Amino acid sequence: MNWMHRLVGRERTLDADQKLGLSLAFVAGAANAGGFLAVGQYTSHMSGIVSTMADQLILGDLRLVLAGFGAFVCFTAGAATSSLLINWARRRRMHSEYALSLLVEAILMLGFGLLGGWLSTHAGFILPFTVMWLCYLMGLQNAIVTKLSSRRIRTTHVTGLVTDIGIELGRLLYWHRHDRPDLPRVVADRTLLALNLGLLLLFLTGGIAGAWAFQRVGFVATVPLALLLLLLAAMPVWEDVQIRSRLLRLRHGRR
Repeated sequence: MNWMHRLVGRERTLDADQKLGLSLAFVAGAANAGGFLAVGQYTSHMSGIVSTMADQLILGDLRLVLAGFGAFVCFTAGAATSSLLINWARRRRMHSEYALSLLVEAILMLGFGLLGGWLSTHAGFILPFTVMWLCYLMGLQNAIVTKLSSRRIRTTHVTGLVTDIGIELGRLLYWHRHDRPDLPRVVADRTLLALNLGLLLLFLTGGIAGAWAFQRVGFVATVPLALLLLLLAAMPVWEDVQIRSRLLRLRHGRR
C-alpha cells in the first residue's frame, strides 16, 4: 500500500515518475496494439492521424478527413479532462491529484472491455464509438504522465522516445580524441537513455501482450489493464475519501 501511495501520490519523486511511466507504457502499448485488432485503427498516433487528414483533404475524401478530425478531438478532450482533474485536485491539495485521472481511465477502460462488443455495432456522428473511446483514453493517459513528470515522460507514442534515444546514443558515441581540451565534453545522460529504452521495451511488450490477448478473448482483454489502473489509483483516492468523511463528521458534531 505504501509503495502504491508513493507511486501515484501527490508528492512526486523522479523514481516514482519513472516507475509509474514504465507501468503506464505497458498499459498504453497493450491498449494501442490490442485496440488496433479490435477497431482497426491506432488511437494514440496523432501525427499519423493529422497527416492522414491532410492527405485525404487533397484526395477529396471528406469522410476520412472528418474521421481523423474526430479522433483528434477525442484525444484532445481526454488530455483536457486529465488537466482539469489534476488542477482541480491540486488546488484542493488532495492526495489523489493524479490518481483521479487514473481512476477515470480505469473506469473507462473497464467499460470498454465490458461494452466494447456492443459499442462496435454503433457508430457516432463521425467515428465508431469504440475508436472515440480509445482516442479519449489515450489522450487522458498521456496527459497524466506528462503533467506529473513535468513533460519528461510520454507513454502513448514512441516517436519522441526513439528521438531521445538517438540523441543520447549520439552523445555516448561521440569521439573526443581530437577535440580542443578547453571545450566542455559531450556526455550522454545514461539515466535518461536507460529510462527511454525501458519505456520503449515496455510499450513493445505491452503491445505484444495486448495483441495476443485481443486476438484470443476480444474486448475483455482490457479488463486486467483496468484492474491494474484501479489498483494504482486506489490508495490516494481512499485517503481523500477518509479525510472528507472525517471533515463531514466534525462539521456535524459542531452542529
